[in-house]
Amino acid sequence: MISNIQTLKDKEVYALNDRITLNVKFSITGLLRDSFTEENWTKSYEKYDNVFKLKYGIKLNKSGLRKNSINEINSYKKAAIFWTRNPKLVNPMKEKRIWVQVAKNFKPVIRLTEEEVREELFDFDEKIIIDGKDLGAGKHKISVETFASWQKHDFIEKDEVKSQGKETEIIIN
Repeated sequence: MISNIQTLKDKEVYALNDRITLNVKFSITGLLRDSFTEENWTKSYEKYDNVFKLKYGIKLNKSGLRKNSINEINSYKKAAIFWTRNPKLVNPMKEKRIWVQVAKNFKPVIRLTEEEVREELFDFDEKIIIDGKDLGAGKHKISVETFASWQKHDFIEKDEVKSQGKETEIIIN
C-alpha cells in the first residue's frame, strides 16, 4: 500500500505570477517492501530475474464542482541486481557479492544495507511546479493521487496500488 502521503508547500501565500513548488512525499509499505530482502534478491539473481522495475505516478487535482487535473508525473525506478567482487562494496559483517543498484532518471545509486536499498526504491520525494496564473487568484484546494505498479518476480506477484492524500490549500493573491 501507499502510505505517509504528504504535500509540502514552499510558502503559505503566493502571487499570481509566482511558480508554486509542491513536494509530494510518500512510501510504499507492506508485502512488496518487506519481500525486497538480500536473501530474496540473491535467489532472484540466481534465477536470472535481475531487474525490478517500479512504475509510479503522481497526479495533482484542483478540487471543486469538477475535479480538474493540474499536473501529472509518471516515472519509474529500476533496481538492477548484480554480482561483483568490487572491494569497495564489501560488507564488513560478511562476504557479500550480490548487490542492488537503484536508478531513478538514469542516476544509479548503490546502498550498503537492506534498509537503505528499500528506502531508495520505495520512498519518494517529488517536486512539482505549478504556475500561479494557471490556478488563478483565490483559495484553491489541491488533492494528490499516487499510484505504483510492478510485474511478477520470484519474490512478489504482479500488482498495483493507488492512494489519495489529504487536500492542501493554496492561496493566491
